Amino acid sequence: MLNFKAYFWCLIFTSLTWSTIFGKDTKDIVDTAQSAGQFKTLVTAVKAAGLVETLQDDGPFTVFAPTDAAFAKLPNETLDALLRPENRSKLQSILTYHVVPGKLMANDVVKLNSAETVFGQEIAIRTDGSTVRVDDATVIKTNIAASNGIIHVIDSVILPKDIVDLAMASDSFNTLVTAVKAADLVETLKGEGSFTVFAPTDAAFEKLPAGTLDTLLKPENKEKLQAILTYHVVPGKVTAEEVVKLNSARTVNGQKVTIKTSYGSVMINDAKVIKTDLIATNGIIHVIDSVILPKE
Repeated sequence: MLNFKAYFWCLIFTSLTWSTIFGKDTKDIVDTAQSAGQFKTLVTAVKAAGLVETLQDDGPFTVFAPTDAAFAKLPNETLDALLRPENRSKLQSILTYHVVPGKLMANDVVKLNSAETVFGQEIAIRTDGSTVRVDDATVIKTNIAASNGIIHVIDSVILPKDIVDLAMASDSFNTLVTAVKAADLVETLKGEGSFTVFAPTDAAFEKLPAGTLDTLLKPENKEKLQAILTYHVVPGKVTAEEVVKLNSARTVNGQKVTIKTSYGSVMINDAKVIKTDLIATNGIIHVIDSVILPKE
């Protein structure tokens, strides 16, 4: 007859062994960060942003985690402001910009040029020899395992881009950025918003008649340039899913643009939407293939 006590301890030993082998007793990302000792500010921020349950979810997630020293690089007033309840949305944007869906080990990260974050905006990844940079932060430690993902440690807090910075970071909107600067609309489009921008590419501006752009960029034509650019901006954050439900939208210019959807194509006046849902901290960008012009 099997000895019950021996059988009991055998079960316990087997359970512990399999738990150790398969990592069932590994802490989740939040608990791992808490026990590490170098992420106290990050954990405080995650709690203030109401993201604890999210980062304790099944995931998996890849977190590029700034150390306490990384947060210390920020001006004191910046961090204090972000931790206030009224700034929770902004704090959530920053923190989710540090999180990538899925489990990316270090050897996966170095194969990438970019990765889309939970925030919705891409982070740039650059590898130079043994140095890996995520935006302007350097990865200083990798592959800290958690039950629902992986943590890579970075030496600076990385910040998601507003509409202007997002356009400047792209190779497709050089002319648009030049025009926004000439029209003195940079501060407006870096404001809290939110805004939806139907952004013409450099190729879109090239479709304009010869000399038109040069004329618009002259200081004496600033008001006309402002009228054209604000005709590409709709107040509020209107996603692609919402755009296709509309027949028109009133722009910051005051005039309406017409919206037509046909066989999977979306037209804003006579311009075709060629890319959608580029997420910024203060709105969203949809890319169009032509410059649209308001009525005189």
